Order: sequence, then C-alpha cells, then structure tokens
Amino acid sequence: MKVLHVNAGLENGGGLSHIVNLLTEAKNEGKDFELLTLAEGPVAQAARNAGITTHVLGANSRYDLGSLRRLTKFINDGHYDIVHTHGARANLFLSLIHKRIQATWCITVHSDPYLDFAGHGLLGNIFTKLNLHALRKADCIFAVTHRFANLLIKQAHVDKNKVHVIYNGIFFHSDSEIPAKYEHTYFNIINVARTEKVKGQELLLKAVKKLDDQHIRLHIAGDGSQLEALKALTRQLDMAPQVTFHGFMTQHQLSALYKRIDLAVLTSYSESFPLVLLEATDNLIPILSTDVGDIHKMIPGPEYGFIAKTGDIDSIAHEINLAVNKSREELRKMAHQEKRYAEEHFSVKNQLDAIEKVYATFGEK
Repeated sequence: MKVLHVNAGLENGGGLSHIVNLLTEAKNEGKDFELLTLAEGPVAQAARNAGITTHVLGANSRYDLGSLRRLTKFINDGHYDIVHTHGARANLFLSLIHKRIQATWCITVHSDPYLDFAGHGLLGNIFTKLNLHALRKADCIFAVTHRFANLLIKQAHVDKNKVHVIYNGIFFHSDSEIPAKYEHTYFNIINVARTEKVKGQELLLKAVKKLDDQHIRLHIAGDGSQLEALKALTRQLDMAPQVTFHGFMTQHQLSALYKRIDLAVLTSYSESFPLVLLEATDNLIPILSTDVGDIHKMIPGPEYGFIAKTGDIDSIAHEINLAVNKSREELRKMAHQEKRYAEEHFSVKNQLDAIEKVYATFGEK
C-alpha cells in the first residue's frame, strides 16, 4: 500500500514530531510511505534528516489555491492508495480536490478544531469553519483522544463510522542512553509548549507565584503570539528571577536542559495526547498535566504523575506543591514507573500498527 502524508510544513512542535516519528517507523519497517509538504520549512527539513522520502509542493502562500492543480496531479500521478493529511491547511487543500483524486483520504486530528484558531478574530472563525467542513468530507478520521473523537461526532457531526481513536507514540530510549542528571540547587520546572492562550502558561505563572517558594525555578520553552504578554505578566507578578523564557528549543537543546529538570508541566486548556510529556517521560522526568485530552490514559494513577483541574490555578499550585515536597528518590521512582508504563502502551510502532489496520479496511486501489 502506497501512502502519502501531507502537511503545510511550517510547524515545529508536536505535529512535526508526530509526522516525522510515524514516517521514520514506517521507513524502518520498509513501508511505502512518503511525505509532501505544501511549503519548504521545518517539517520537510526534519523529514529529510530522518531519511524520509520528502516532496515539497511549493505553494507560494497560505492562500495559494493555484497550487491545487499541481497537488491533484502529484497525487494521481503518484498512484497513492492513501493520502493522509495533518493540519488545517492541508485538510483545506485536500477538501477542495478530494473528488478529483483516486486515493482514499484520511485526516489525523491533532488538536481541538474549535480552538485551533482561537483569538484570531474573523479570519480564525472562517478557518475553523473550513476545517470542520473538511473533516466531514474525509473518508477516515484519526482522533488522538476519545475526547476529540466524541467532540467530532457529537459537536462537529462527523460520521461516527469514519472516526478511529489512535494514541500518539514516540521512540523510547533505553535508560542507559539518557544523560545523567546534573546536581542543581533549585526545583526546576519546565513547560514545553507554544506560547499561545490555549497552552495556559499564564495559569502556570500564577500558580508558581501563589506558592511563593523561591526554591522553584520555571523554564518556559516555546515561542508564539503570547510570549511578550507572558514576559509582561512575569514582571507584573515580580517573578523575573524565577522564570526563564528560552523561546523555541530544538530537541538537542531540550535534552541538555532536561538534565537539570525536576518536573515537566503542561497547564493547557486543551490538549490532544501531548508528545512533550511522553518525551519528558522518556528522559525520566516526572510529569504534571491539567485534566485535558485523555491524560488519564497517560497518567493512570497518582503513582505515575500529577493531574490538576483544567483552568484552576489553586489545583495546579497544589499539584506542583505535592511534587516539590516529594523526595528526589520518590520522584525518581515515579519517573521510572511512568516510563515503563508509557513504553508498553505508547510506542510509535503501536501507533503505526493501529493506523495500518484502518488503512487496510479500504483496500489497495
């Protein structure tokens, strides 16, 4: 079966990791998977570096609908059995040509489609409607959590028979491959996420402030539209000595920072199945998340990690405080237990196997 994955190509967060990890596993297993990005950017670069067969359509802008003819020709001439899109822009392009291509069309929904363009005004509302329209047209939808699947079926009115829940996965390293932790003075917390409203970093800042513990240091790794506002909030809260804004960090840079991190935290208002927490788990860092997505599947009990109420500063502060007051040995044991559990349930191989089972239901064309 010949499969083409399609993405706009400009993202550099969890979506990039999801696509590149999945296609790397497919390559390792000898599967006929290829990648097409609509534009040159981080996704194509990362895929090439991973040895994935990668094509770039060369769309001139986000609104370059003139490239639709080239896209149609590329898909049909390539004799792909499945075209699998990731992201609203790729979904939109396929929705406009799906009746002219011979391949089955699948979409992975990585995030809440009602929140993807939150805060972007009228244009954001238009893109939300276009993306929802695309989701209804596709032959197959992969939702990365049961919550997203239910939202798609009940709220977006996607045919329930098209929707399949498949959890994200990562490549786990053996413990011996994980760099040893540095001795450090402070209790270091890391938040790896785009600095956008949906990621809730303002909640994290206010929760740490509420604890009033100068032993805590917060590292925010990410870039986005809210970065300057978050820096301003940090100054307003008189927390500048406690908070470091690193901006976007590569995996190599994060790996170096992880050596002195005690807790990885996501305080999002909405998440899918966050790869950044699995990556922290792989690095033997305890994890804390708000109660989003199917996080209870990732953190099945208090011995595996910490879960706070979504949008609740007091609850976030409480869970952070629980972590701070555990001994290093207790945190180490928690991190190892979570990693053993995650390795068993959330590998990229498991993810690919589940996706291929759905592909097979369509048969080769």
